[in-house]
Amino acid sequence: MDDIAHLSALDRADALEAELRERICLLDYLPGQRLSETELAEEFGISRTPLRKVLAKLEGAGLVASRHGVGTFVTELADEELDQIYRLRLELAQLAAKLDPVPPAPETLSRFRRLAERGRALRPDPDSPRPLARLIYDFIQVQAELSANRPLMDFATHLYSQTARLWVHSLYASDLDLGEEIAIFAREVEDILQALETGDLEAAALIHRAHVSMSWRRLRARRLTRS
Repeated sequence: MDDIAHLSALDRADALEAELRERICLLDYLPGQRLSETELAEEFGISRTPLRKVLAKLEGAGLVASRHGVGTFVTELADEELDQIYRLRLELAQLAAKLDPVPPAPETLSRFRRLAERGRALRPDPDSPRPLARLIYDFIQVQAELSANRPLMDFATHLYSQTARLWVHSLYASDLDLGEEIAIFAREVEDILQALETGDLEAAALIHRAHVSMSWRRLRARRLTRS
């Protein structure tokens, strides 16, 4: 990518990490997909050494896994691991309104409104999960602005990214009603926006927690249908 070629080595590494993280979260790279170091180094115009450092950071974040002598792969999660993350997310979801909550700035509210508009306009595309993944990814970034407790929000954002990409991927691999699932997520954004517009951060956090719980229940129900 020519747009990072002019950056310093440190900034280039940060930009590369952000780009790869986004591609994984948006399902440009699917769970289980092998990442070619040669192709990535050529695409981004960097040597293999800094690339491997970036991949090591992504591995530390649980987004990729390196297999000696085989390569680097986008991570998948076993059902038990996914359940553990969902249980942790349920506990973290309600903390955002308790630990250093930040009343949304006008720009933050505007971003939530734009997300709500996108949710209402989004139509099911059975051939590509990217539009839904993009909407969820952008929602995660805006939601992180509702607390000044950075360790909490960084951790919550990390866990959300892990489960969201796998949830969207599994959704497209199932026979669930895609339109209904999009409508459910759009309703979550609308409900959170309404709570924020009245200044009720606790209600916004509880709404999000309820939707996390319901999405987890639907995920588990889908497993039972599959087995």
